[in-house]
Amino acid sequence: MYKLKEGIDAKVKAPKGLTKKAVLDWMMNNAIFLVLIGLLMIIISVSPDFVSIRNFRNILSQASTRVIMALGVGGIIVAKGTDLSLGRQVGLAAVISASLLQSPTYAYKMYPDLPHLPIFIPILLVMLVTGFFSLINGFVVSKLKVDPFIATLGMMVIVYGVNSTYFDRPPYGAQPIGGLDPNFTHFAQGSFDIAGFKIPFLVIYAAAVTLVIWTLWNKTKFGKNIFAIGGNQEAAVVSGVNVTKYLLMVYTLAGFLYGLGGALEAARIGSATNNTGNMYELDAISACIVGGLSFSGGIGSVAGIVTGVLIFQVIAYGLSFIGVNPYLQFIIKGLIIITAVAIDSRKYVKRK
Repeated sequence: MYKLKEGIDAKVKAPKGLTKKAVLDWMMNNAIFLVLIGLLMIIISVSPDFVSIRNFRNILSQASTRVIMALGVGGIIVAKGTDLSLGRQVGLAAVISASLLQSPTYAYKMYPDLPHLPIFIPILLVMLVTGFFSLINGFVVSKLKVDPFIATLGMMVIVYGVNSTYFDRPPYGAQPIGGLDPNFTHFAQGSFDIAGFKIPFLVIYAAAVTLVIWTLWNKTKFGKNIFAIGGNQEAAVVSGVNVTKYLLMVYTLAGFLYGLGGALEAARIGSATNNTGNMYELDAISACIVGGLSFSGGIGSVAGIVTGVLIFQVIAYGLSFIGVNPYLQFIIKGLIIITAVAIDSRKYVKRK
């Protein structure tokens, strides 16, 4: 009896004997992983230097902010929703936090008379801002019964408009917000040196957020209820679950994580524009699906989300490392997303 990985931790038992149907089913259920492993092998064969401690550290740093964002939208997907406003909310958080945490000596500060602020104040502020926008998403979805795709698509446009209006500030106009406070950039770009091995601060933050979300999903009533809502909302209502309350909570929590991820992304990059975060929602959602979450709701794990993000980041970094045209990378990402969703849909039909 063979135990096969479906997503990250769901075990599927193969039929006895290596029949043609069993092999085809295994290939279909694991097609996305076979494709990703194939891409990775191609990258390594083209450039063996890709396998190095330095690249591994860079991948972890870049993946850390994406993990935080994906954990936010992952909860929404488990509750049988989605959030297309993720990227624009990340951009808004990046722009606001960067504008409030510029170096006192920088000549082109957005707020020249603003006193020096502790790092945590702007970060908490942007988390509240994005949490508010996501709360509205949750309200529109849960109370007004608007499809999550449409509700968050509208919010994506609204947030981009808000961000662009804020960003296009006088007297400098729509110029990248740079000259960030060194303490702020160090907060994201710094690392711990343990026995000669540097562990980026971002990895520590992502690990802490991952632990918190894992606890919420697996050890609390909140986690139990969002899985129940995603699995069968009508049954959850009959069981006494306050669907509106928990949808508001899961969307708001996602917003908090977008805000944190956006602030850290601004510090990691060292600047921010109104296009920061563009298309991040597609990366986060597709990483969740690759990691075993299902658009049919009620299925998924925190470990799966983290694994999905890491897989995508390794491929993205690797393609850039070997010099693949950025436009071609979009095509490859799009094919991966289509493949992942197609496989997820096939599994859902088989379960029905």
